[in-house]
Amino acid sequence: MKTLRLTALLGVAAAAVATRVGADEHERHTWALGVERTDDAGQVTSWSAAGPLLFSKRTPEGGTIGGFRPFWVQTKNAGGDLRAAQFLYPVFSYRADGETYAWSLLELVKRAGRRAGAPAPRSPLEDGEAFDIWPFWFSRHSADPRESYHALFPVAGTIKSRLGYDRLSWALWPFYFESEKHGAVTTQTPWPIVRTIHGAAHGFALWPLFGWEERPGVSREEFYLWPLGYNNTIAPAADAPAGTPPERDVAALPLFARSTKPGFVNQDFLWPFFGYTDRTAPSTYHETRYLWPFLVQGRGDDRFVNRWGPFYTHSTVKGHDKTWVAWPLFRHETWSDEGLAQTKTQFLYFLYWSLQERSRANPSLAPASITHVWPLFSTWDNGAGRRQVQVLSPFEVFFPGNEKVREAWSPLFALFRYDERDGGREHFSLLWDLITWERHPSVGAAVVRPQTERVALAGGLVGLKRNPGQRAWRLFWLDFPRKHASSASPSQ
Repeated sequence: MKTLRLTALLGVAAAAVATRVGADEHERHTWALGVERTDDAGQVTSWSAAGPLLFSKRTPEGGTIGGFRPFWVQTKNAGGDLRAAQFLYPVFSYRADGETYAWSLLELVKRAGRRAGAPAPRSPLEDGEAFDIWPFWFSRHSADPRESYHALFPVAGTIKSRLGYDRLSWALWPFYFESEKHGAVTTQTPWPIVRTIHGAAHGFALWPLFGWEERPGVSREEFYLWPLGYNNTIAPAADAPAGTPPERDVAALPLFARSTKPGFVNQDFLWPFFGYTDRTAPSTYHETRYLWPFLVQGRGDDRFVNRWGPFYTHSTVKGHDKTWVAWPLFRHETWSDEGLAQTKTQFLYFLYWSLQERSRANPSLAPASITHVWPLFSTWDNGAGRRQVQVLSPFEVFFPGNEKVREAWSPLFALFRYDERDGGREHFSLLWDLITWERHPSVGAAVVRPQTERVALAGGLVGLKRNPGQRAWRLFWLDFPRKHASSASPSQ
């Protein structure tokens, strides 16, 4: 009978309507014009038309997500307020919450600010509006003048609290550039050649010949013929025991490089090819490197490394076990995270990618898993009776957990889908529900229906059906399923 099912699924020609019944949904639809799905209470849960292009569905929070793939996808909350939108993602994206909004064009043109009527901001950094055109224009308007700025790169301007700095200023860059971080102000005229430092630190540099910077009582950094020579010292923390030595980093590359701090020594010769690491605190570890990164041997309390690259590598670091064979051909990892034992297997990084999760507290439970064979298919199994398969699947392995890609792009390539839910309900879909096969042996616990199997083209225009207790399949046409009365099924 499996052969008959596959033959019927693949052999029926074209039509205009398809049907699918989920574990807690009922459908009646015209494939080319519209598909409406309802739950047992008669509420519409989703709608689609023209295959995967037009769609709308209810979110678990009571809102909706819908649009015209891949051009426009939008999300609204339960109150009907727009919360997110994408146009040909990642070309344009928009997001908002109850207080703020932000949009971007290719992450190069960006605007962010507070929504009208939003409550007062909790800090000056949350106030006002920002508008950027990378890398040329930067601006921010705030009620606090100290947080406002305008900057046109490379002409002139100042930006604040950006890129990890308190302030960045320039005029006719690279002739003048100034940065401020943690009270230290660095002026470069021209950038990056002549550098003077004042404020919380002081120093001078004539790059790349030499330079130094000192924060009194904290650190001193020196370089010579950058990046070949450096000599850096970091003072012990204020609460360190008396007599604690400072951290030191010195190098004359490529001859040698040495880093030391309490309980730690790292030495390289003919950098980066030969060297060793010795650590005695807070845990012990010794590592020896020959022709790095190919030959590495390491042993310690919480880590183990055997690398004979590119042929074989095995390492265990704080319980994270990783094996490479014929890098980058095969990779295998095991680790634990939040009570889950996880196993990942990869072949050529993304051509085959599999992740399995198993409960550490109850290993007898069925595992959850995700598998990608790029770009042919992806499978999902939650370990609790829900399984899904999609053919083709070119995006999932590259964008795991990216809901924007999953909603805007992935359904366009779903030539075939399989969905199994609790209770053994199965649904097969070919060509975006143009041809379907479904099996639903029971509905709920209060009302049990005998097993019915159905292969439909155009949702009932023509197909095959096997009724309860029958062994033979019969041909039907113009047999469109009706919505079930809400009283006929138990509440969910």
